[in-house]
Amino acid sequence: MGLATSIGSLPHVDPGEAVDFVLRHQHRLPAAPSLPARSLREGMIAQAAHGVAGVEVCADGSLIIDDAALDPEAPLTDPGFGSDAFVGLRAFVNAVVDRRGPIKVSLTGPVTFGVALHAAGVEERLAFAVAGSAVRQRARALLNHLIARVPQAQLVVFVDEPVLGSAMWPEFPIAPLDAVDLVSSVLAGLERHAITGLHCCGRADWKLLLSAGPHILSCPVDMGLEHAATDLAQFLERGGWVAWGAVPTHAPLGTTVDRLWRQLSTLWCDLVAAGGCDPVKLRTQAMITPACGLFRHGITQAEQVLGFTARLAERLHDQAIGMKLQVGA
Repeated sequence: MGLATSIGSLPHVDPGEAVDFVLRHQHRLPAAPSLPARSLREGMIAQAAHGVAGVEVCADGSLIIDDAALDPEAPLTDPGFGSDAFVGLRAFVNAVVDRRGPIKVSLTGPVTFGVALHAAGVEERLAFAVAGSAVRQRARALLNHLIARVPQAQLVVFVDEPVLGSAMWPEFPIAPLDAVDLVSSVLAGLERHAITGLHCCGRADWKLLLSAGPHILSCPVDMGLEHAATDLAQFLERGGWVAWGAVPTHAPLGTTVDRLWRQLSTLWCDLVAAGGCDPVKLRTQAMITPACGLFRHGITQAEQVLGFTARLAERLHDQAIGMKLQVGA
């Protein structure tokens, strides 16, 4: 409890500096960074598309697609992590190779990748079939890579699905339950060897996302989670955790964490009142993150965001211990 970690990208160009930055701020749960400022091939969609038959990833991160060569049954042409798309991951793994504690990595989700393929002109059914297959293959390859390189570490793998915030819109290209099925299949493949997380940084139908079956739900604090309070209470009772995106990445931070702590505490009170969430579980089955990635920040701004994240996590840790002691008494 009281863990601090990060979401996705960092603004660094030098991978060694990025990894040092992570390890300095997140010593209990360090997160592998992606570095789109170094190469746009480390962007979310570009990483997902790497090695997909019929898709070429350009230096600017855009995709050139040969529809005739797309095949959901085709294996990834490069299932490894030696390319320009995964420099941040490689640097991170090299730095934690002897680690025995937990580490966090992320991969782009199949729905977000499928939406990108569909937006690029691929027919709807083919786009999501290719995306689902590619992400499942990448997830297996990622597990194998980490188990081989960092065998003693506990793996925490987040599936990043920003587009799921739009899944209930009438114009969304697939049905909400079909989207959940795609995500669930990736999470199911990961959970044999890892603690799984599902991240969405938009306002979403959180009941829908919880039904995908993650161990950890990752979301910003101001995206309407109180509207799914009853479902969240059940999730916590089953042992689920929440990664609270309590530090904004698209708004001013202020000079102290007091306002952010009040916002988080108010949300917890609302969740208790609206859905009967256990106030102790809300705090003990919790970690603190920035709301989203930090690629578009300066390094100084990113340092402030992760500093605030660490301070909020310390406050959470202290309060959680106090509440557990009260309950035990």
